[in-house]
Amino acid sequence: MAQAIIDPETCKGCGLCVSVCPRQILALDGAALNAKGYHPSAVSDMARCIGCAMCAEICPDCAITVYK
Repeated sequence: MAQAIIDPETCKGCGLCVSVCPRQILALDGAALNAKGYHPSAVSDMARCIGCAMCAEICPDCAITVYK
């Protein structure tokens, strides 16, 4: 099973990963704040992740690691 792991402390909540996910399983976590005051992205349904790594490629902060 593929996994997209997001480091919430590195994520600045820009939403680029949310916009490119073909499975639409990423969203900004409106309930969480990191140490810098940003709402980080979160994976809503890891079982649906296909490991395409589009999220990791577009992330300007290298906050996402994808494992296949």
